[in-house]
Amino acid sequence: MDSSPISKGFFNPVSITLLIILAATGAGLYALQIIGVPVFVTWLIVAIFISSSIYIADQWEKAVVLRMGKYRGLRGPGLFFIVPIVDRVNSYIDQRVRVTIFTAEQTLTKDTVPVNVDAIVYWTVWDVEKAALEVQEYEKAIYYIAQTGLRDIIGKHELSDLLQDRDKIADDLQAALDSNTNAWGITCQTVGIKDIVIPQGLADAMSKEAQAERERRARVILGTAETEISEKFAKASEQYRDNPVALHLRGMNMLFEGLKEKGSMVIVPSSALDSMNLGAMGGLISLAKTSET
Repeated sequence: MDSSPISKGFFNPVSITLLIILAATGAGLYALQIIGVPVFVTWLIVAIFISSSIYIADQWEKAVVLRMGKYRGLRGPGLFFIVPIVDRVNSYIDQRVRVTIFTAEQTLTKDTVPVNVDAIVYWTVWDVEKAALEVQEYEKAIYYIAQTGLRDIIGKHELSDLLQDRDKIADDLQAALDSNTNAWGITCQTVGIKDIVIPQGLADAMSKEAQAERERRARVILGTAETEISEKFAKASEQYRDNPVALHLRGMNMLFEGLKEKGSMVIVPSSALDSMNLGAMGGLISLAKTSET
């Protein structure tokens, strides 16, 4: 429950009563000589009674007041008064947005995988009267109902859904919590999934599976590239078959590319020497390089 009345600053019955008693102690002997014992005792009782009726609530709080055990109403924020002995401030309820962190440990998913899930919920009290009268300790109630709801959500989804659709899981959990807490005057505004921890062995297996899948895709892409290259070569061969000049020029270009770096060596099949006349061209190039030196 929220802060007790005793911790609400200067204006509370205990602190004011102590101040009055201390002040009365100093002036007690002198007052007794002037007004007499009955009048002094009466004045002291009245002072204590008045001080016991003074309370204060912070700006973000509401004070729940009970009269003879029955709900009387809400007071605050600021300074307010009650009837001592008859009235009682039961609690102060904070109406700011608050945060609750909860976990579900070793919870089985739909495909029987144990996971540890950490989540967080942002909630606020929108109806102080319901929060005070409908549930005893609403902070603990929210924690346990959030934890239970998270376990139920995990059990209804497979591991892949938990890992890929965190936002949807959080939205489903938020709706489930809100439907339960609205009766208490509390609304769950946002739910977030902080972390999902799976067993290390399963994590290693999933990593190997992902690596194998990437290798398979790489091989498929490489095979597709080889097929496309072979198709291009087939089309080029059709062009070169009826055009020996183009084939001859292509051979010259290949030889030039291979020999343009000094000291390089090119190895070509003997059939290419005959078909592209590379032997004659190679001899001419070697002769040119010898004459240059």
